[in-house]
Parts: sequence; C-alpha cells; structure tokens
Amino acid sequence: MFHHVKDLQFNARVSRPDPRFANLLLEQFGGENGELAAAMQYFTQAYGAKLPHPDKYDMLMDIATEEFSHLEIVGATIQMLLKGVNGELKDAAEQSEIMQVMNGKAAKENIIHEALANPQFLTLSGGGPRLTNSQGIPWCSSYIHSNGDLTVDLRSNLASESRAKIVYEYLMQFTDDPYVKDTLSFLMTREVAHYSMFKAALDTIEPNFPPGVLQADPRFTQQYFNMSPANSVRGPWNEGTMPETGKEWIYVEDPIANVEETKGLTTKDKDMDKQLAETEKLNKELSEVKSEEVNRVQPEGVAQWSDYGQPKK
Repeated sequence: MFHHVKDLQFNARVSRPDPRFANLLLEQFGGENGELAAAMQYFTQAYGAKLPHPDKYDMLMDIATEEFSHLEIVGATIQMLLKGVNGELKDAAEQSEIMQVMNGKAAKENIIHEALANPQFLTLSGGGPRLTNSQGIPWCSSYIHSNGDLTVDLRSNLASESRAKIVYEYLMQFTDDPYVKDTLSFLMTREVAHYSMFKAALDTIEPNFPPGVLQADPRFTQQYFNMSPANSVRGPWNEGTMPETGKEWIYVEDPIANVEETKGLTTKDKDMDKQLAETEKLNKELSEVKSEEVNRVQPEGVAQWSDYGQPKK
C-alpha cells in the first residue's frame, strides 16, 4: 500500500525557465539510468527476496519507494523549467519569464529549436515530462535487471547507482541555476547513499562469491590471457593474489601456444582431479542449502503475503 505525501522529499526549486535543460533532465525521468528504472528494478527484485531474505525485502522496497519520490522531484523540476513554454511557445514567450533567458530574435529562435529537438516533448504532452529519455525514446522494461539471485541483483544495483550518480554529475555541468544544482546534488548524493546500503547488504550474505550457486571450474579460474601482447601491462588483475579466492594469478603470456598445447583447454593436470571433485561436492552442498533456504519459509496451505499486524508464529 503506497501513501502519497504531496510535499516533495527535497524542496525542488527553479530560478528561471530553461527548456533546453528540461529536455536533458528527461534522462533521469524516463532514461535507462533514471529514477523510474531504479524504482522498478528494486521493486521487482524485492519479490524474490520476500521469503528467504525478509530483511533485504524491506530494504529493497524502502529504496524503491524513495526512487519513486526522486522521480517526482525530477518531474516537478522539469515542469518548473518549462514555465512559460507550455502551450503555444512563441506566444507564451512574449509574455512570460522565458524572456529572461532570451535576447533578440536569434536567441529566441534558438531556444525554440532546442525545446523542439525532442518534438514529442511538446507535441504529445504539451510540455509535461513523459517517460522518455532526452531523445524521445520511450522508457523500456529492458532497462531492468532482476535475476532472482539476491547477490546478482545487489551487484546490479551497485552498477545502477554508479551509473545514475555519474549522469547527475554530468547534468550538473549543463545548468547554471543554483536551485537546480542543489536538487541534482541531493539526488546524486542519494545514489551514493543507496550504493553503500546495497554494498552493506551484500556483505551480510555468505557466501556471496561467485554469484549464484555453482562454483567456478578450478581449471579456468586463475588464468589471465595476454590477448594484446604489444606493450602488455601487469597489475593486480593479472599478477599476485586474486581477490576473493586468495589464489595466485596464472599469467598466460602466449594464449595461442597455450591453446594449442592444451588442445583447446581440454587437457588437465592430474592434480586438478581433487579440486574438481571438491568443487562438485560444494556445488551439491550449496544447491541443497539455497534450495532449503527458500523451501523452509514457504507457507503451508493458503499463501498470504501480508499478516496485517498479526503476531508471528
């Protein structure tokens, strides 16, 4: 049950109209890295977490709901940036605050052109925000990453928050309005906060590497293939100890020779037999654990999503 409070989470303000920036800001309204995409991603991920991870369900729903709040902030800002533009643009421009951002006929024609660069913005909505990006491309559910494994979903969320943060950072360079910058700074900072929340949640799930249930094949885990031999670079991604596993990287200097010698990586050292057996054993154990994790919390009889304040059994 959603309850709408009409006051915004952050007091969005605009000092003057700017249809050019209103169009750019559509990226965070209906774009692939925008607030609607984030809200729907966390909203859909929450369903699979409800039974095995009720604490993460609560977190995902809270953050999803906050993202809807941010969508409202972005939409309100877009609407305010179009003050005086809605309706017949040229007639409104003669009488409104839009004159503050224009100087002469050339500038006026330029700003009209910029506002119409995404024609659907005005012709289909009369100047209100639509669920498109700044080029008029409709929002699409393919933006959403929800894979049904919480460790995978949380890593997707870390990437989503990172992308959204950098888009706000870029957008701030295209406006001089101090009030709009304040709003964008708030929204950008909440992306950083959400990133930290998702990272903390991921750290509470053990094991969480590799993502999913099945372990990596030990025959192919440690190799770094030197695919661009000219001016090759070494670093912690191909020398020393691997993160997560603690094993040593194996640097394959000549991948072509390596593939030929191993008959396409199909031959293996005898000492790998033990590691492969251990991996298979761990796969079975984790499969049982993950399956039981979900099955043991499945309700008997009639399924009911909410308990409506009834005491827990």
